[in-house]
Amino acid sequence: MRKLFILTFFLALTTNIFAQDGDNFQYYVYSPGFFGPNANPVAEFSGAIIPEFTTFDVSGNYFFGFGDKTINPEIKLEVPLLPKKISLKLWVALWEKYSVNQEIYDERKMHGELSGITDGGDIYVQTRILVFEEKKYLPAMVLNSTLKTASGEAFNERRYFNTPGYYFDGEMAKSFYFNNNIINHIRIAADLGFLCWETTNSRQIDSYMYGGKIILSNKTIVFENTLAGYTCYINSRDKPLVYSAKLTGKLKFLSLFAQYKYGIRDWHYHQLQAGISFDIKALTPRY
Repeated sequence: MRKLFILTFFLALTTNIFAQDGDNFQYYVYSPGFFGPNANPVAEFSGAIIPEFTTFDVSGNYFFGFGDKTINPEIKLEVPLLPKKISLKLWVALWEKYSVNQEIYDERKMHGELSGITDGGDIYVQTRILVFEEKKYLPAMVLNSTLKTASGEAFNERRYFNTPGYYFDGEMAKSFYFNNNIINHIRIAADLGFLCWETTNSRQIDSYMYGGKIILSNKTIVFENTLAGYTCYINSRDKPLVYSAKLTGKLKFLSLFAQYKYGIRDWHYHQLQAGISFDIKALTPRY
């Protein structure tokens, strides 16, 4: 009888802990439609281009609409270990300032306040390898291997999954050139890959990722239009599809860029981004 009482008390205490914690990691849906914009975003791809020099990007992001407003700075660094052939790329959202309405708060089963500031986001580390150089009748192909850390905080506020993830994808692209002062270069690119992330007890969510891109450019202006997303089997807001338009102005050693993103499906945000990109020859490895 005593053992039964102890067991019953232990089970009741355990249940109460989960109820108070509210996270319920075992059963909560790790799906992008129930989290902040930086939790598991649709991956960007470059169009099968590896830079010649080290590039460093600094940008600011503003996400709005659908009951969630988020502001965050982002940094990105790409170091060509072999110029135009192999590179190492890192990026991270440094922190978030966010606010949600009551409807989103209740829907996501959040805890704490309706607004707040997170300390840091997930760090992405990517290796990029040029497999095929572009030929007259063949496209270029770049393979990417990417690791997402579990450094993102604020799971209770549904800002990040707080679990690791990774993806492998291949970019293919072909350029077409014209004798035109307005648009003299069109590059058509596609992306296809495999994406997964952990939930609890080392359970893994698998999905496939895809995307298409058209790049219009001349010597000083680059205009990109991209449609990309990923799909998995949870069947609960887990098939995000995003359209983005990005305009870049190229100067001698730096570029200025602005981008707009719209979540067509299961990533319920508008995003405005503005930033600056530096080419840093001094930090480019030399062999």
